[in-house]
Amino acid sequence: MLTLTDIARYYQGPMVETIALDAVNLSINEGEFVAVMGPSGCGKSTLLNVLGLLDSPTRGRYRWHDRDIGHWKEARRSEWRKQHIGFVFQNFNLINELTIEENIELALLYRKVASKERRRRVADVMDQVGIAHRARHYPAQLSGGQQQRVAVARAIVGEPSLILADEPTGNLDSQQGQHIMDILSGLNQAGTTVVMVTHDAHNADHAHRTVNLFDGRIVLDNVRLAS
Repeated sequence: MLTLTDIARYYQGPMVETIALDAVNLSINEGEFVAVMGPSGCGKSTLLNVLGLLDSPTRGRYRWHDRDIGHWKEARRSEWRKQHIGFVFQNFNLINELTIEENIELALLYRKVASKERRRRVADVMDQVGIAHRARHYPAQLSGGQQQRVAVARAIVGEPSLILADEPTGNLDSQQGQHIMDILSGLNQAGTTVVMVTHDAHNADHAHRTVNLFDGRIVLDNVRLAS
């Protein structure tokens, strides 16, 4: 499904050039659940940004099936993201002035989905993540775990084929974090490809495969054997 070939990402500062990714080669199959691990500053979030078309590689090729998408212009990348990718962030990134259902619906408004279909999808995903009873509340009225459920609902309401999750349990206690991991695992079991950045080895155990980065390079790519 996704293939990165010799991917590098450099950032040029006023005094020094920072190498965030260096000669990364990675293939992710449709339906996989991949955990990306490594120390802070090793390139995990940069890798997620490249996969999510939020950032373009300095060098190398990014192919999605038969499309070479890594160096598309921003307008085309943005359209692809809306159609195919859902994002879950550590800090939720909800809009405080909108209700829960409005936050979720926003993803479909960007895609110009018809009103009746929007309402159906929003209701379905709120039920799926167990947040329907909070539909008319605002983010500040919810716990961290509930806000992250809303963030997951927003990510999946567009029925993406790829979910990118950056430390999705980083601001949650262990029980709330387990609920989020159960939701992500369920989505993966239903066929959605999931790539998750995490520092938590317990979270990584939910994945089929663990990719470890160090200094912008892949140093370990471990596939779990089926039990």
